[in-house]
Amino acid sequence: MSKHQVTRRQFLSYTLTGVGGFMAAGMLMPMVRFAVDPVLKGEAAGSYHPTTQKVADLTDEPVRVDFTYKQKDAWYESDVTATAWVYKDKGTGKIVALSPICKHLGCTVNWNTNPDHPNQFFCPCHFGRYEKDGKNIPGTPPPQPLDLYPFKEKGGYLYLGKPQPRTEV
Repeated sequence: MSKHQVTRRQFLSYTLTGVGGFMAAGMLMPMVRFAVDPVLKGEAAGSYHPTTQKVADLTDEPVRVDFTYKQKDAWYESDVTATAWVYKDKGTGKIVALSPICKHLGCTVNWNTNPDHPNQFFCPCHFGRYEKDGKNIPGTPPPQPLDLYPFKEKGGYLYLGKPQPRTEV
């Protein structure tokens, strides 16, 4: 064996330093993981959710499309049901997918339900109105147009993304 002997004081110093290091690492690792985890996680904002609406069945009359997707909030995963008003624009032939959430106070708008104002989206909460393309009608409560869903077609079915706010129509 070696002639160099460890004193009691050195032994206690080494032992306490080692134990303290393990305890510090045990406390710091969860903190580092908490800070770095959002950076390493993939962003799901660009994901599209499938609907049961066939693109070939769309006409120039808006139809209500309900779809469900899974949402994860921290440790809790839930099924979220969302809605869109979808139609094919007669002039351009492009698909338009509008959010049904009124920009005034967040009520749900419906298509063609007010007999005094046909062919408009109508919010029954405070009598807000929108044109078919989602533009808010001046003189009514909504301050902005309805949000637009980004969309794509896959296998003949409509896929919708997260609604995007817009300032002009």
